[in-house]
Amino acid sequence: MSGLYLPVMDLELRHLRIVRAVADAGSVSKAASLLGLAQPALTAQLKRIERVLGGALFERDRHGARPTRLGELVLARARVLLPAAKELQEEAVRFAHAPSPGFRIGATNGPILGGLVDRLAAERQVSTYTSWSAHELAGMVELGRLDYVLTGACGDSGTPTGSLVWETISLDPVFCLVAEAHPAAREKEVELADLAREQWAVTPGDGCFADCFAMACARAGFTPGTIYETDVSTCTHLAQVGRAVVLCQATHQAAQGLVMVPLAGAPLRWRQLLGRHPTAPDAAWVVAQAKEAHKEAVRRSPVYHDWLVRNPGYGTAP
Repeated sequence: MSGLYLPVMDLELRHLRIVRAVADAGSVSKAASLLGLAQPALTAQLKRIERVLGGALFERDRHGARPTRLGELVLARARVLLPAAKELQEEAVRFAHAPSPGFRIGATNGPILGGLVDRLAAERQVSTYTSWSAHELAGMVELGRLDYVLTGACGDSGTPTGSLVWETISLDPVFCLVAEAHPAAREKEVELADLAREQWAVTPGDGCFADCFAMACARAGFTPGTIYETDVSTCTHLAQVGRAVVLCQATHQAAQGLVMVPLAGAPLRWRQLLGRHPTAPDAAWVVAQAKEAHKEAVRRSPVYHDWLVRNPGYGTAP
């Protein structure tokens, strides 16, 4: 057995309160009265504290109790630790009873926003802001006016640069929407070249999709005709009346009177992106919810599901 003394208890905040009480009262008897303890009990407790700390904390005589050099050291630390511990406890209580912070999400047109909001709103308050401009939304996140931005980019363009943290939620093929009476509506998939004489409708955006579409058409041997850049409802109407073919994400839910048809060989792809401010709340959880919302959108799309069965090597993961 070594000759070292092993303490029988750990130092706790209540022990520091006892030391401070004795120092403030100037005697053990007065401190015992203030603490509601019997003097012998307080004296015994003080001796145990002194054993843990390795020496006497007070010089005690008939005039009272005065801190030793060790006592002064312990008191200096106690006067820092005790208020800090009290502040921590009060802050923790306020935090525990405060309403959970909400999520502020900006988004361009996309079929998974509804699923994401539904998932997040089950736990927190959610506010949304929509714009056709991904650059505008990213700027709002950078300025702290939004926490997250859900947007997209051409599949081969990668993730944006800048101060935001970006996560790829999915990589999907681009399909097209045609009227039920359109000849392509009866096909499992259609060659882009077979749509060379069509007019087109797309929703606006400030990315490179228009250029990517033009290059895909060039590879298919034609230059696209009229392209109507307009809102979702107008695109839908133009397709329903046979005025245009609409380019859409594979997870889109076709409106009544329309059929979603894959483009053979996936000449166009769309990358779903979630950008966030570096201080955005619960980032890992929100990213996970966005990916689950995408998976649910895939499950709701029989056309996309069938296409994935025929193209098993493609998948939807980035």
